[in-house]
Amino acid sequence: MKSNFYNFEKSLKIKFKDKNLLIESLTHKSANLKINNEKLEFVGDRVLGLVLSNKLYELYPNENEGVLDKRFAKLVNRKACSEVALSIYIQNYIIIGNKKKKITHKDEKILSDCCEALIGAIFIDRGFNFTREFILRIWKKNIEKSNITTLDPKTKLQEYSLKKYKKLPIYKFVNSIGSRHNPTYKISVSIQGSNIFYGEGSSKQNAELNAAENLLKGEKIN
Repeated sequence: MKSNFYNFEKSLKIKFKDKNLLIESLTHKSANLKINNEKLEFVGDRVLGLVLSNKLYELYPNENEGVLDKRFAKLVNRKACSEVALSIYIQNYIIIGNKKKKITHKDEKILSDCCEALIGAIFIDRGFNFTREFILRIWKKNIEKSNITTLDPKTKLQEYSLKKYKKLPIYKFVNSIGSRHNPTYKISVSIQGSNIFYGEGSSKQNAELNAAENLLKGEKIN
């Protein structure tokens, strides 16, 4: 079985000292309840967070914690991790209980977990410095795009209100119309000294986003 992963090691430019770590990192719990990638994922998640948070600190020394946190979240969320996993073709080597199942881009959790588990395996097998270089290599494109950060209206309004008034925006549920399965929610929002603005959406969260956007436009807050 170990020989099946030779091409994967070659493509990653890694030669594992302990091949069992590599196999374990790619083993989903549906294939083996006792020996699977859950613990390695736990380790890899922490190593990945340390490497990428330190890299962002180096790249953006003048930015505050809030902006760095948003950049970090975009780099390590499930979608980002699954995209990186696909970029190294990890889906071709995942060991899963249902042998007929083909891992695709829709299997974000499986892909993301395996990617983090692989990082954990590399860390245990080769140490921190080697793992750091590996992470920065496969996350290179994502890191380069991290300079593009757009705040959603709700976050933007919250930061504005806290900075200017030291108070959070006030959101209030107004009503909902439509059926239980297809409702439209209406939410109001205001900040100190502003008019009350309203937003609608298929969920309370979407209605709040719409309300915040309307307030930002109405009060001409850039």
